Parts: sequence; C-alpha cells; structure tokens
Amino acid sequence: MLSGWRYRILVGSVVCSALAYLVVSLWGGWAAVSMAVSRVGWWEGGQIVGLVLLGYGLRFLRWQVYLNALRHPLPWWPSLKIYLAGFALTTTPGKAGEALRGVLLKRWDVPYPHSFAALFSERLSDLLAMVALALFGLSAHPEWLSMIVACLVLLACCVLLVSRPALVSAIDRQMGQRSGWLPRVLRHVVQVLHQSRSCHTPRRQIGATLLSLLAWGLEALAFYWILDAMGSDVPLAFAMFIYAVSMLAGALSFMPGGLGSAEAVMVALLVSGGVALPDAIAATVLLRLATLWMAVGLGAVMLAYSKQ
Repeated sequence: MLSGWRYRILVGSVVCSALAYLVVSLWGGWAAVSMAVSRVGWWEGGQIVGLVLLGYGLRFLRWQVYLNALRHPLPWWPSLKIYLAGFALTTTPGKAGEALRGVLLKRWDVPYPHSFAALFSERLSDLLAMVALALFGLSAHPEWLSMIVACLVLLACCVLLVSRPALVSAIDRQMGQRSGWLPRVLRHVVQVLHQSRSCHTPRRQIGATLLSLLAWGLEALAFYWILDAMGSDVPLAFAMFIYAVSMLAGALSFMPGGLGSAEAVMVALLVSGGVALPDAIAATVLLRLATLWMAVGLGAVMLAYSKQ
C-alpha cells in the first residue's frame, strides 16, 4: 500500500508536476494570465469552478454505476474519496496513473481486474463523449477529420472486444499456450475485458454516455465562459470543438496529462478563430488551472486523507 518512501515519491511527483506547469505558465506570459484573471472576475470565476466541480460529480456518478455493475456497491463517501484521489495522478500519460484507484479499492476487496475494468470503461466513455463534442465544429475544420477517424477506429475496436466474448476467449486460449511477459500482460488484459462486459449493457452504456457528455460538456461550457468573460467573440459550438479536439490531441500524444500538446492545439485553434495570441494563451492556462490542476490539487488532498 502507499506508505513510506513510495508515498513521499508520489506526493513529490505531484508537487513537481504542478511547479513545472507553473514555470511553463510564467514563460508563456504570466502578466497576460494575471490580467485575464482580473478580467474574468471572482463571480464568473466561481461559476466556472462550479461547472467543473459539477462535471466531477457526474463523472463520479458514472464511476458508481460501473462499480455497481461489477457488484461492488461501495458507500458513496469512501468511494468519492477514492475516486478523487485518483485525480492526483491525472498528469500521467493517458491518465494511466488513475489506476491508483485500484490500489485503494483493494481495501474494499475489489480485485484488480474489476477496478481496472471500471477504469477502462471510463476511458472508453470519455473517448466517445469527446468525439461527439468534436463533431460540433468538424465541418469547418476538416483538417482534424483524420484524428477523429482514428479515434472512432480505436473506439470501434474496443467496443468489438468488449461485445465479443468469444473473440476475447480465443485470444485468452492463444496466450495460455505461450510464455513470456507479453502473453502474461495480455492475459491480464483479457481478464479486464471479460469484466468490462457487465459495464457495457445497452442501458448502462446509454446512461454512462449521457453522463460523460454532460460532464465534459460542462468543462467545454466553462471554457466558453472564460472566453466570453475575457471579451473574446467565440461561438459556443466552436469553443466546444476546440476543447474536445485539444483534449483528444493531448490524449493521443501520450504526454503526461496531455501537457504541451493540448495547450498548443487549443492556442492555435483560438488564434485561427481570431483571438489575439496573449488572450488565447491566457484563456488556455486559465482553463487548465480550473480543470486539470484543480483536479490534481483536489486529488492530492484526498490522497493524503485516504492515507490517514
């Protein structure tokens, strides 16, 4: 479990990541960011944070749906602490560090294949929601079509594996006849896929997709509110497109938390939409502080609380 030097390294990595991001923000023009904060104001800023927190709540509700589907109905408060603690490692490539929840769920006798199945189902639902949000402005920006198609192909492959147990069982049999680290890893993946089936019944899939669309749509709306408060004339549909495409680009880059790649795409699209470069940088940093880094901070607090 998280104790001793492992725990100190974990907390230290979170702090170092936050400091690194702060340095990047300063390098990108902290004066513009400070001015943007003053232009947004406390009232609008509070509303933006409220939207983001509501999105976290919807994603937690989806997490509870998946745990119940896997027959692990945890009480809401311990489950919420575990869920939020996973945000502490959101800045890992592909959010893989959120698998920390699996370690914390072991205290509640949740096997790793089950907790990883819930995590896999979350990522699948997130991908579907982001692709759907990206469709809002795709017709005006066809240059992003190839990335959307790649995401759809990945999504289709994952759905095929989850919905075809015979195919997964065939892979399992093939791996059972081989030795080495790769077949061993694939056998664990097969176990996760088997468990994921219960999370993807038609009714649960519809409910989870709606929760995902609402949750990520709220963050996209928060982005729009930031731009609007700064006086940028960006339509809501275009803001949602920018947000979704940037998050997809960040995820596909496999950079920790999408750092760098997501921001670069977001700034470039804002500038192409007529937003001044200083305002584009400021709005992007504000959004990431209100979403990614608020999640990391909240997760670090909950991780320390879970340690107790």
